[in-house]
Amino acid sequence: MTETIPHQVVRKRSFLSRVVRRIILMIYRFKGWKIEGGLPKHIKKYVIAGAPHTSNWDFVFFAGATHVEKVQSNFMGKHTLFQGFMRNFMLDMGGIPVDRTKSNSAVEQVAEEFAARDELALVMAAEGTRSSDGKWKSGFYHIAQAAGVPIVPAFADNERMVIGFGEPLIPTGNYGEDLMKIAQWLLSKIPDYPRYKVLEAQAQAIIEGKNDV
Repeated sequence: MTETIPHQVVRKRSFLSRVVRRIILMIYRFKGWKIEGGLPKHIKKYVIAGAPHTSNWDFVFFAGATHVEKVQSNFMGKHTLFQGFMRNFMLDMGGIPVDRTKSNSAVEQVAEEFAARDELALVMAAEGTRSSDGKWKSGFYHIAQAAGVPIVPAFADNERMVIGFGEPLIPTGNYGEDLMKIAQWLLSKIPDYPRYKVLEAQAQAIIEGKNDV
């Protein structure tokens, strides 16, 4: 039997988390970011797959956008970050601890967290790291599929200072085809963007059986 990931905040949020949230919202508003296409109101559980991930500021702007949308966003974090005095702060900020030393995978742990909650909007940088050339990791897809929740694609246009959310996509099990739908939607928002073209090529390669990740 595995340990249940903490998912309910039944106490007052920590002072530090309240201060940090206010600062994040102040920065978001000061920078003048806008939202194009809101988050779904009729669905309470989903994975937000965002790209591109080019800066540490991405977290701030997405956190600000989800706050404006009145959604408590969540993120995955290494379980060691949730120890000691940092534990309550990380949980209050929406963190979900994942222990990769456990026998059940990170995908299974987060799927269990989806099952345990009434609402969960998990934000993931689908490219994985800022050093990506535009290829996506499949973790976001496997988590959504295992949890039985839709994927909400999202983009950040730094030139126009716009964050946009697309229509929820239910994973069909055909990763290549679903990835292509997301790539084409992203390209419709920022045409000719190089990283989105890489994603489109990746999806096509998967469809053709030349790549499986």
